[in-house]
Amino acid sequence: MTPTTRADCVELDRTDPLAAFREEFLLPEGVIYLDGNSLGALPRATPGRVADMIEREWGRDLIASWNTAGWWDKPRTLGAKIAPLVGADPDEVIVGDGTSTNLFKALVAALRMSDRNVVLGESGNFPTDLYVTEGAAGLTGAVQRRVDPDGPELAAALASGDVAVLLLSHVDYRSGTLRDLPAITRMAHEHGALVVWDLCHSVGAVPIELSASEADFAVGCTYKYLNAGPGAPAFLYAARRHHAVADQPLTGWHGHADPFDFTPDYEPAPGVSRFLSGSQPLVADAALEASLDVWAKADMAQVRVKSLAMTDLFLRITTGEDLGRRPPSRAVGRRPVVGDGRAGLESVTPLDHAHRGSQVALLQPEEGAGYPIVRALIERGVIGDFRAPDVMRFGFTPLYLRYVDVYDAATALVQVLESGEWRQERFAQRAQVT
Repeated sequence: MTPTTRADCVELDRTDPLAAFREEFLLPEGVIYLDGNSLGALPRATPGRVADMIEREWGRDLIASWNTAGWWDKPRTLGAKIAPLVGADPDEVIVGDGTSTNLFKALVAALRMSDRNVVLGESGNFPTDLYVTEGAAGLTGAVQRRVDPDGPELAAALASGDVAVLLLSHVDYRSGTLRDLPAITRMAHEHGALVVWDLCHSVGAVPIELSASEADFAVGCTYKYLNAGPGAPAFLYAARRHHAVADQPLTGWHGHADPFDFTPDYEPAPGVSRFLSGSQPLVADAALEASLDVWAKADMAQVRVKSLAMTDLFLRITTGEDLGRRPPSRAVGRRPVVGDGRAGLESVTPLDHAHRGSQVALLQPEEGAGYPIVRALIERGVIGDFRAPDVMRFGFTPLYLRYVDVYDAATALVQVLESGEWRQERFAQRAQVT
């Protein structure tokens, strides 16, 4: 069923196989939340799970909980729960530290596995990836290069024969462009390069098959689509075939083979545990565990179907585009842009389903319009976000969003534009976090 009216959306919500998941989340009244690609909503079970960890595990059982509550093994047990969401085996994923730290570990480990010295990244990637790569390259003597991964530059750069590591985001954080992980990984391997994938904007949003694609390393956060809360711990994937030789640089005692022997010299733990460093944030781990218990009941194939249907609906209302059958028609800078839609909106997000993540990124051609439009929309109770220099982003989280929410949000956006209310001076005043 292709929805064309609000009544159509109500009917889709009635028959939605994921509809029951909405009750698993605490959502504010009067708010349509389209920013789950930046910070996910609060799972209903999280406050109780965190309270139990604090009051019982910590408050009553104290240090005994390292054993009785499984605190010591949380990086592995939580990693095993994330593994199905990224298409990995349970012993290939570890939870702990932040995305930036894990990215540094994976990059340096990959560089140490190669006799080459070039780290190939993408121009326009999320800044932490660029900054961490710069730091890792400076410390190891490697050379950093950047290309547009969505054009012919990537293949040409890999063919040069000097690339040690390729670092790419699976889904572009601005445009929502989904990269072909299996094909790019295969191409990199054919040219003798290892690949580190950043899954921050894809885990919990699109199906991922790291092991089947023979990926080398991957990192990702858990506070976006996985709903683990602000500052939640990140995860790291290392293919089992690399475990014996991976040499990561932050050799803390949690990554030691026998940490409670308290020996003065470092010996890496077997398996992916060697990527651990220091003590982990166990209160935050409790919040992550509550969210992952929800995800254990979800079918990623159903999530993907609903995601594409919702983004189709939003694009149809806001841009009037013919969807799902063709790639973008022209480019602005490095970003694909399609059509001149309703109220002047243009889509940065590919129309082709095979290249679309679970967000829609829009432009309004008037310079400086993006930020005040988003602020005016937030005042109406529709929360999206803005990414410099001019992108309005809207994230679609199928576990708790309804089709009627998408319809109402898209309609509100068109109304904000057609009424001109976004031009009020107060909407242009920048907050610290945009």
